[in-house]
Amino acid sequence: MLIPIAPGIAFDPNEIEESFIRASGPGGQNVNKVSSAVQVRLDLRRAGTLPEGLRERAEALGGRRVTADGVLIITAQRHRSQDRNRQDALDRIVALLQEAAIRPVLRRDTKPTKAARRRRTDAKVLRGEVKRLRSTPVRD
Repeated sequence: MLIPIAPGIAFDPNEIEESFIRASGPGGQNVNKVSSAVQVRLDLRRAGTLPEGLRERAEALGGRRVTADGVLIITAQRHRSQDRNRQDALDRIVALLQEAAIRPVLRRDTKPTKAARRRRTDAKVLRGEVKRLRSTPVRD
């Protein structure tokens, strides 16, 4: 079953590798004996269901969570339940991929119009005139 990321883009959850580790935080003595935290790994460079541009943007957005080999590592330990942590990790991966699916709008270089340049120079001349009139008068 594919997870939809954006229109026309879906993600195969079989490309995720899960491992369970002991969590820190709430849980009392239970935290010492149960591996409720989930560490999810997604190899972005080998994820066949994701387009190339999305993979590159996801790698950039991942920041410190992406290894030098291009593996995205998400650790979820907010909840005391393994299932809830697993779902939390999956939700975080999907959110990152959805953010990466948005292509950045390229900025087009523009230049000011002749009228805008003229208004700017007129304003500068006027401002200089005001400053000149404020100065002390020259005596002969």
